[in-house]
Amino acid sequence: MFKKTLLTAAIVMAATASVAEAKTFKVGMGDPMDSDQGALAQRFEELVESLSDGEMQVELFPGGQLGSETGMIQDTRIGKLDFALVGVGNLTPYAARLGALTMPYALRSHADAVKATTGPLADRWNAIAEEEAGVHIVSWLYSNFRHLTNSQRPVTTLADVEGLKVRVPQNEIMLASYEAWGASPISMSWPEVFTGLQQGVIDGQDNPYIVNSTMKFHEVQDHLTELHAQYSLQPIVMGVRSYEGLSDEERAIIDRAGLEAQLYALQFQLTKASEARATMEAEGVEMATLEDEDEWIRVAREEVWPQFFDDIGGQEAFEEMQAALGH
Repeated sequence: MFKKTLLTAAIVMAATASVAEAKTFKVGMGDPMDSDQGALAQRFEELVESLSDGEMQVELFPGGQLGSETGMIQDTRIGKLDFALVGVGNLTPYAARLGALTMPYALRSHADAVKATTGPLADRWNAIAEEEAGVHIVSWLYSNFRHLTNSQRPVTTLADVEGLKVRVPQNEIMLASYEAWGASPISMSWPEVFTGLQQGVIDGQDNPYIVNSTMKFHEVQDHLTELHAQYSLQPIVMGVRSYEGLSDEERAIIDRAGLEAQLYALQFQLTKASEARATMEAEGVEMATLEDEDEWIRVAREEVWPQFFDDIGGQEAFEEMQAALGH
């Protein structure tokens, strides 16, 4: 009996020591858990813990618990936060050349988005992020195209968007795009958008199909137009100093988990986006497609792209990316 007690105590002590020795990593994100961000983060957590046999633990902090995306980027840069899941546009103030991914109609399909964030192009963006922003890109979330919703009228041609007050993030390229198309873009923080739509401060907004239950846009928007101008990419980033402080084995686990979670989240988003679209349609939102998207592309190429070539690394670099994508 005494030996059995000693054996049990030894097992408990060993398990306790193992937990104590495990490294814990925090992941901050702005969206709730029932979102594509949540799906990516949860899969990343599962993979890291499984691949490390529990020696690496991941804690998720959704819903902006750890601050704004800008604040979380700052915290990862200095090593205060391990990982941040953020919109690529929020990285561009630190790494301007990443703005190439936010240029209107730079990416025109899901295949473009995947090709731009895997292989040689992925290596290019990661090198830029490490050099300019001080962060390592671990994974990419494919949040689909930012479709336009509004409360005023169907938008099927460029003329239909004239004068619409459209909320856009605090992103110069997106502001310039809607201005060139004839809309009246208004920069507004995300938490203010739903109220702004309710009160008529703005007529519309653009976002991927919302795959969480907290934003019921069908209650304040009557029309949706599928645009293919802006593909919403959201990377998980880790500070370079934190990443380099890991062992070779730990870095390999992080990178593998990031890639596998990336592929999982792509399928999740495509499936859930279809469901979200069907829900909005069932709730009475009128769906439309553009009859003249070639004209939207022409305006973007002629009036928007030249404004930002210098900011994103030059026209030649951007055209090389376009050529790599087959455009």
